[in-house]
Amino acid sequence: MNTPSELKYTKDHEWIKIEGDIATIGITDFAQSELGDIVYVEVDTLDEALEVEEVFGTVEAVKTVSDLFLPLSGEIIEFNEGLEDEPEKVNSDPYGEGWMIKLKFSDASQIDDLLSADAYKALISG
Repeated sequence: MNTPSELKYTKDHEWIKIEGDIATIGITDFAQSELGDIVYVEVDTLDEALEVEEVFGTVEAVKTVSDLFLPLSGEIIEFNEGLEDEPEKVNSDPYGEGWMIKLKFSDASQIDDLLSADAYKALISG
């Protein structure tokens, strides 16, 4: 299971890459493996400001649909449109071409509430 150490994580199996005041967000390798083949990613909150833990979209796999929860409060400024044609990139490259949104976050103190790679590994190993 791939868990890059430079990223932050949530208990909801999302990863967060912080660059300045922009966070790139996707789902983890563990999450995509649990979901199975992803067939659709929907984010209809582009250009909206949402609070931490609000649902910003859904990911649909062959067997299930899962909500995506915002790890930080802020405005969703970009959606990875490549996923409209190739949602399977979330399975094949979850930390690269499978990213989902970019967020201009509004409260940097919330970053302290995110999990480190080691804490996330402990969570998923149960």
